[in-house]
Amino acid sequence: MHPRGVISRVMKVQKLYRKQLINATLSEVWDFFSHADNLARLTPAYMQMKVTSGDLPAEVYPGQIITYTLKPLLRISVSWMTEITHIIPGRLFVDEQRSGPYRIWHHEHHFEEQDGKVLMTDIVHYQLPFSFLGSFAHFLFIKRQLDGIFEYRQRQIETIFK
Repeated sequence: MHPRGVISRVMKVQKLYRKQLINATLSEVWDFFSHADNLARLTPAYMQMKVTSGDLPAEVYPGQIITYTLKPLLRISVSWMTEITHIIPGRLFVDEQRSGPYRIWHHEHHFEEQDGKVLMTDIVHYQLPFSFLGSFAHFLFIKRQLDGIFEYRQRQIETIFK
């Protein structure tokens, strides 16, 4: 309970949901997505994303910390740290922001064989900081930018797995 007169305001948690059918085997798709070095290939060049974690292992693992820098807006550099929190090899993994531009970032990557291809499902729950200012920024450009990033990612995946 909050003391009388104190208003608790929590910005809405947003959800981004995408599905893509990939023309490849489950092992090929898992191999690609379980290597954190490939993330930069799926991020638009204007963001200048760089993985800064140093040498990364051959495959993600629970507890793995991955750090990045990127320039999502006005060429302002942002540092981001994520942790791989859950893995079911060949089926799913989850990355969660530990520090970075969001108040909450929880990204589930699901993979499922379907008619000789792979159905990949992304479910991202995110929340911006700064209460109503974050909501306003989401309305003005952040939602559109995230949609654009995932559309770019979809095109890249189609090219990679021809």
